[in-house]
Amino acid sequence: MTEVEGKPATARNNSASLRRALAILLHLGEGAGAGGATLTELTSALSMNKSTVLRLLAPLCEVRLVEQDARTGRYRLGSRTAQLGHVYLDHLDLRDTAHDVLEQLTSDTGETSYLVIPDLPEVVYVDKVDSPRSVRMHSPIGSRRPAYCTGVGKALLAHAGTEAVNAAIAHGIPRRTPRTLTTPEALRADLAAIRSRGYAVDDVENEPDIRCVAAPVFDHAGAAVCAVSVSGPAARVTAERVPALGPLVSAAAAEISLRLGGAR
Repeated sequence: MTEVEGKPATARNNSASLRRALAILLHLGEGAGAGGATLTELTSALSMNKSTVLRLLAPLCEVRLVEQDARTGRYRLGSRTAQLGHVYLDHLDLRDTAHDVLEQLTSDTGETSYLVIPDLPEVVYVDKVDSPRSVRMHSPIGSRRPAYCTGVGKALLAHAGTEAVNAAIAHGIPRRTPRTLTTPEALRADLAAIRSRGYAVDDVENEPDIRCVAAPVFDHAGAAVCAVSVSGPAARVTAERVPALGPLVSAAAAEISLRLGGAR
């Protein structure tokens, strides 16, 4: 048996075939669009010849990871991929999935990081990693806060739809600090800015002398299912520091989104 670098030729060939088959699956899932792809489009996108693509498609179709539209001849992801996706999502534990990302976020920023889920018009804090600094945040796990004046809450409201925003406003948006946004117009304008910027800022709006930067986490269906944040004393989390913290928080949220099946 011929060997190169200690690996049998048959093993190398099988490994290469597996990678090519996975490339087909990933292209159909991410690059081909909802309508799938023709054989010609697959060969062009993946730089493979037609005979190779057809050979790799055959077992994928047999196990229903890929299916071919009988009318158009286009290939798309098959029903088995949905089954596997549901099994994966059913076994996800949000806190376990996100905790190491929170740890890294706190390491990168030096501030307390939080994981929060929506129960609009409120949010619920479900996990945290404390700042190593002597002055820390003390929002306990399980505590609830209004969505309209917290960074995490506004990050979620910004993607919750008009009905949820209207309900939050109808529930009441009283002043909690001198900087709280207390008119529907101001809140809606801030939510639009959050969608454009990608992250939210609680600019000392919920608690005196506390500033927070937050970003939404999206699931496989594109819904904002939770949010992450860093918070700290306003003297330390200054307004000048926010533009540097925003991308770090957004990157952490994107990593958790990816683990939940969402797009980065």
